[in-house]
Order: sequence, then C-alpha cells, then structure tokens
Amino acid sequence: MQSILSVSQVSKTYGSGHKALDHVDLDIKRGEIFALLGPNGAGKTTLISIICGIVTPSSGTILVDGHDAIRSPREARSRIGLVPQEIAVDMFSTVGSTLRFSRGLFGKAPDQAHLDRVLKDLSLWDKRDSKIMELSGGMKRRVMIAKALAHEPEILFLDEPTAGVDVSLRRDMWKMIGGLRERGTTIILTTHYIEEAEEMADRVGVINKGQLLLVEEKAALMKKLGKREMVVSLVEPLATIPAELDEWHLALEDEGRYLRYTFDAQAERTGIPSLLRKLADLGLGFKDLDTSKSSLEDIFVDLVEHREASNEGAAA
Repeated sequence: MQSILSVSQVSKTYGSGHKALDHVDLDIKRGEIFALLGPNGAGKTTLISIICGIVTPSSGTILVDGHDAIRSPREARSRIGLVPQEIAVDMFSTVGSTLRFSRGLFGKAPDQAHLDRVLKDLSLWDKRDSKIMELSGGMKRRVMIAKALAHEPEILFLDEPTAGVDVSLRRDMWKMIGGLRERGTTIILTTHYIEEAEEMADRVGVINKGQLLLVEEKAALMKKLGKREMVVSLVEPLATIPAELDEWHLALEDEGRYLRYTFDAQAERTGIPSLLRKLADLGLGFKDLDTSKSSLEDIFVDLVEHREASNEGAAA
C-alpha cells in the first residue's frame, strides 16, 4: 500500500541537551489507523509536533503526501489535521464560527455542507450556535476534532484524544474514527489507553526514550510476541513446587492453590500435555484449567522493560 507519510532519520535534541527523538524512521500507509504507544516522555508528542511543523527537527526528512514538511511546510501542513492534547480554542466563539475560521486559515473555500456534516458526525449539530465556554469537557474535545477536520485533511493526528473523557464518550470517538477511516482519512493516534490501539489500529508502533522500538501489524505483533498462560487449580495446595516440575518454570500463587504456566502458543510443542502427565505422575490432582492470551498491554510492557534492561546491561 502507498505511503502517505514518510519519516526518515528524524532526531531532536533540545538546547538543554535532552534527546527527545533518536533517528526515527516511520512510513504510514494511506488510509490506515496507526497507533503510537509509549510512556510519558517517550517522544510521541515531539514526533507529531515535528511532522506538523510546530517543532523543528535537529536532523532528518519528512514527506507528507510527497511534500517536504521542512522545505514546503505550508503544502505539507494543509494535508494534516491535528487534535492536540490541550484544548486550545477561543472560548467566546461559537462552535460553528470556530469551524469556519479554521477552514479559512488553510485557504479553503467556504463549504457549509462539509462543516454541517462534521458537526453531525460528532454530535455537535445542536451545539453549533453555542459558545465553546458553555460546553462540557467532552463536547470541547469533540470541537477540537471538528476543528481539525474543517479543512478536509488527508491525515488526522490525534494526540491522546480521549484523555480525561468518560468511557461512553471514548466509545463514541472510536466509532467516529472508524467512520473517518472508511471515508479514506489516514489516522495516527497516540494513546495511554492501550485498549484503543487493540480496538482500532491496523498497525502499532512502540516508542520509548526517543527510539522507535518496533512497528508491526497489530495482529502479527500479538501472534509473534503474545504469550499464553494456563492456570491449574489444584485440589490440595502446595507449599513449594516439586523439583520434578522445574523444566516448566511454574509460578505458585494464592497460597499454593494455583500453578501458573506461561508458554508460547506458536511453538511446535507447548509443553502442556507433558506437564499434565507429570502432575498425574506426582499425584497432584487438579480441578480446573484456565488459559488466556497476552493483551497488547502485556506485550508493550514486556518490550519497554526488555529494552531498558538491555540498555542498562550495555551501560554496565
């Protein structure tokens, strides 16, 4: 699939010496939903700000639909809609006038039909003549998204779009984002809510300490890195795990009532049949088995912790 955004070797070091980004390479496919995950301070907002022309990179190149974002910022920026974390609008303006003004800033001809459609899609139609200061926090967040869509961008950046909103509004936004993708808009979101990425994204990128650790199809990532767990509920609790079970690296939990076994579901042999036979040989009865798979959050935490441990080892 054709790339609509190409980031090549982008780095950012601030005057203080802090390196916010370290040689980031990223290609975004046209029409996809891409989720960028990372802890606070990982570099997510810095990367978005550079692409959108708010922050100047120390090095690297960025192409937005073929336009150089550094040499031709106006052409590149006109193809981007940005919904920042902070709500930044004129609180005394009405919702409708805010959208009209935003569209005009990008040199777009008036198109009330498009703005009306955006208002209706975001459940803002009934608030179109209301001053923004009169709206709830969730409604103000919707206005920020509507404002970003006013000039019909091809790429929409959502920087922590559902931070501080309730679960119901979060679900509404997910539905709205899915509808935008169906109409061909490319969507890039950063989020602390990993379930958002798991629910919506086609691909996932994990960034930490300015480095892009990986970019992967969501399904492939979970298949490749996701582990499965089996919890064995014992008839009689154990004080310790018998030495005969060492090869399975089991964990004893809940005062010896449960044995937890972590295994690779993609491996040729999971070790489950041999484990159950060994339990029987040892006379350890069990009354229930329960299996579960890793979530995207589990994978994310494992990746970040593994990279930090590797860096600490290299430094030592």
